[in-house]
Amino acid sequence: MAAETQASLAVLETAKRFLSSFHQPARLLVAVSGGSDSKGVLLALTRAIEATGDTSLSICACTVDHGLRPGSADEAQAMAVFCASLGVPHVIKRWEGEKPATGIQAAARQERYHLLAAAADDLGATCIVTGHTLDDQRETILMRSERGQGPGAAGMAAATLYDGRFWLLRPFLGLRRATIRAFLAEAQVAWFDDPSNANMRFERVRTRKRLAETGTDARGAWDAASRTRSSARAAAWLQHHARVHENLVAQITDAGSALVDADWRRALLAMASVVGGRAHALPAQTVERLAAFLKSDQQGRLTAGRVVFDSRSTGLYLYREARNLPLMTLRPGEAGIWDGRFRVHNGGHGLVEVGAGDDQGLQRQRLIAAGVPPGVAGRASVSSPHLVSTEGCDSSQTRIEPRLSLYDTFLPGFDLMMAEMIAGLFGRQPYVRSPVHDLLTEMER
Repeated sequence: MAAETQASLAVLETAKRFLSSFHQPARLLVAVSGGSDSKGVLLALTRAIEATGDTSLSICACTVDHGLRPGSADEAQAMAVFCASLGVPHVIKRWEGEKPATGIQAAARQERYHLLAAAADDLGATCIVTGHTLDDQRETILMRSERGQGPGAAGMAAATLYDGRFWLLRPFLGLRRATIRAFLAEAQVAWFDDPSNANMRFERVRTRKRLAETGTDARGAWDAASRTRSSARAAAWLQHHARVHENLVAQITDAGSALVDADWRRALLAMASVVGGRAHALPAQTVERLAAFLKSDQQGRLTAGRVVFDSRSTGLYLYREARNLPLMTLRPGEAGIWDGRFRVHNGGHGLVEVGAGDDQGLQRQRLIAAGVPPGVAGRASVSSPHLVSTEGCDSSQTRIEPRLSLYDTFLPGFDLMMAEMIAGLFGRQPYVRSPVHDLLTEMER
């Protein structure tokens, strides 16, 4: 059997297995750039649906034109033509406005998913599918491990919830890029190679080159199944040791136990990220400083990652430090994220200005009534969201809800159990369920 035929079988069987994992009717929005990975997943899914005759699933597609180089608009139009040849509805979303001078790849990624979600809304999609491969996974794990991101650094999940609304699904995480390209070559489908993939200014490109030259592979240090088990153990620890007061103060009992178990330490660090309004875990160097503080078993305070760790006889209290707190203005009907910790919606007819402060000491009184030590209550209350001023607006029409910055933009499926435990501690509803069964976990291995 020819290698190309073996590649085609591997790609199509992976696509069929992925489609069989859906437990409900779904419309899949495939993110297509013109590269081999995204073209491969689009073609494979289209053929798999045709082969199975499953009418409960349908496909649409979106190309994001980042507008970062000449010819990008023509490439997007070429993808529209390709999708039309497959009978797949397709839209183009363009990144408008000025582009940042630095951090362009991170900014492009953020805007790309924002635009994909907008396209999913436009086309009535249930979920978003991307063409990430095993090569991407190897690069991601190596980059994160080398950055020293601390306990819990991991690879990409086969299913990730974006913006609390759409699940991003990556069915090809177990396939090599060479296999997908062989599948496309056999189908006589050409692809486009983005010049930025050869630009050594970018970390991923440098990592890809090093992997090709040395064969270095960090996958042995991580896998999705072990991360899922870690999340379950972390959630159980939080259930027994954590309480949240007024969405401002997290109280941890027996915090020292987190030093002896990696999963419990992850739970404590996740709570710290949420309390501090951070989208990422604390870096390894900061974790070492926190560990030394907890190991001393002395009462006192340590500030790290925008969070005050306040050790008392009644437990460890975590609250936002009262520095660099923002001021935000919302027009009627607008919503915004305040300090990474709260989502504020102005449902009235006038301007609302949100800052930090204690509403005539009422927040401090509520914390004390909840059993928080007065000193902790006083310091934590001044970092509370407060309606500084309203202009022709009924303040009762302003809704303030806790936000989990660590999870509310990107929530990897393998961290769902821990995320939902933390959401419950903050009085939040469960996250949107994935449209697929746990079969995707098997695809990640």
